[in-house]
Amino acid sequence: MWGNPASRSPKTIMLLGSGELGKEVVIEAQRLGVRTIAVDRYEHAPAMGVAHEAHVIDMLDPEALRSLILQVKPDLIIPEVEAIATQVLVELESEGFTVIPTATAARLTMDREGIRRLAAEKLGLPTADYRFADSLEELETAVAELGLPCVVKPLMSSSGKGQSVCRSREDVQACWRMAMEGGRAQNTRVIVESFVPFTSEITMLTVRSVSGTEFCPPVGHIQRDGDYVESWQPHFMSEEELREAQDIARKITDALGGYGLFGVELFITPDGVVFSEVSPRPHDTGMVTMVTQDLSEFALHVRAILGFPVPSVELLTPGASATLKGGEGREGEDFRIAGIGEALSLPRTQVRIFGKPLCKPGRRMAVALSAAEDVETARSRAKEAANLLKVVWSN
Repeated sequence: MWGNPASRSPKTIMLLGSGELGKEVVIEAQRLGVRTIAVDRYEHAPAMGVAHEAHVIDMLDPEALRSLILQVKPDLIIPEVEAIATQVLVELESEGFTVIPTATAARLTMDREGIRRLAAEKLGLPTADYRFADSLEELETAVAELGLPCVVKPLMSSSGKGQSVCRSREDVQACWRMAMEGGRAQNTRVIVESFVPFTSEITMLTVRSVSGTEFCPPVGHIQRDGDYVESWQPHFMSEEELREAQDIARKITDALGGYGLFGVELFITPDGVVFSEVSPRPHDTGMVTMVTQDLSEFALHVRAILGFPVPSVELLTPGASATLKGGEGREGEDFRIAGIGEALSLPRTQVRIFGKPLCKPGRRMAVALSAAEDVETARSRAKEAANLLKVVWSN
């Protein structure tokens, strides 16, 4: 069962979504002798380059998704993106398949309405005030009720796609159009949130395993256009703020259930900690853990989902990450990443090139990771390294 992925009955995991985070999950799973299968909607997704087997399907197509899972019969099904026909996962779980962390958790967290109603209405967690809108007219009403500025998001999207800040009544139509273009699954419903005057944003990486619940030291991050551009660990918080953050993270992850690592996004405000979102899988801001912790978020996730103990999480050094994104105005496959040697000349710095087959404006293509004696130095170094990386077009 363990140690020979080429045997007749190896332990097998199937990733539904095979981006840069999935790639690291595959690598960690293979270190424990697990057979890995990467699935995505396009060829040559990052995790496909390191997995034992790969498939390209429309994961929003219920019949295609069910057919593939029944064909492969994986021991564990690991959703890694939002655009999945989650009802199929619920059905397959009832038929004996194991979905990470659970099919219900996957369904709720891939729909901002489901997770917001769970957090605010069932668990009573502090959140931004919010409304839902199914049309431009309803969005205009929601904006009027919540006040300006406010944030408009598709119910299903990732990496900030389709998200915008509405700062005036004249912005409403553009915000609606952006949500419709950036959302997934052809859903015309949006969530509108009042603007939270936060002092910082953090990710509380939370691990549920046979050992119980463990928390990684808080990860601070900065987002631009709804997508993260840099993160660092540890983020300084008062003892009271840390207790609040861990309490919120424990409540939401206990409600979702199952084993694995969860990325719980929180706002730190002068009045306390406010819940934002949760991902039932490794989080993009948590890539920094590849240089800061004894076990990265990916190693922790794999240990937990395989049923192995996670007795503790140790921070070895402060560190930071900074991303390289595709520039404006050009999209294509004929590119390369330059400046790697220059970036790696910086002390205690690593680079991860994701290996995506297509570069387009705003798409994350690589990340620089730096460790240092303090967070400020690490952040400066990681940003310097990321600035040395460049997308270069062949013609």
